[in-house]
Amino acid sequence: MGTEHLVPEDVRALYHVREWRNAAGVLMTACPEEWADILAVLRGFRLLRSEILTAGGGLSPISQGINAAFAARGWREEKFETRIVVGEVEYASPTHAVDCFKGRVALELEWNNKDPFFDRDLNNFRLLFDLRAIDVGVIVTRASELQGVFDRLGKGSSYGSSTTHHAKLWPRIEGGSGGGCPVLTFAITPGLYVDDGEEGLAAAVARKAARRGRREGELDLGDLEGE
Repeated sequence: MGTEHLVPEDVRALYHVREWRNAAGVLMTACPEEWADILAVLRGFRLLRSEILTAGGGLSPISQGINAAFAARGWREEKFETRIVVGEVEYASPTHAVDCFKGRVALELEWNNKDPFFDRDLNNFRLLFDLRAIDVGVIVTRASELQGVFDRLGKGSSYGSSTTHHAKLWPRIEGGSGGGCPVLTFAITPGLYVDDGEEGLAAAVARKAARRGRREGELDLGDLEGE
């Protein structure tokens, strides 16, 4: 018997949940602060129509919002420098940066990447677990059923079967791609979708334009500093 039942019912009602090696139990008992953070962020998240329609051109507002919610709770991107020493010979064994890291929990958000990113994440979890750097890995992705929402909004072509959704993730986990690392996954379902109307869309477009303006301003400043 697994420990998925330890995920609160209200969270399981809005996310598809799957675990490997009793990850929910590990989080609840060994990492209670991080577990509370994860549940709070998941409970606070809503998938807004306006953010789906304005996604594109870099990190989507959906990913930005989730990352910001974790950052506000003390999570940060983390790059681990690892090496293997054989006799007197040292080999670099770099790992990929983890999107969100706190305590001994590594969390990756895969909203709309190519599905091989799941292999990268799971291999990273396996290596970090074997090196005793983490106790558990978490992946937040989207449910495959969201394709119907995207199609209705005319954004279906921006999301496809070869991108990151739960039907691409679970076979990899069940095939042991994460090795011995406990892994807990949450897939955002249509139950989290909210139509925030035309006012919400206008506000999202304005935020996107402001972000673009800030980026362009930073590039211009960099050009000036280089002269």
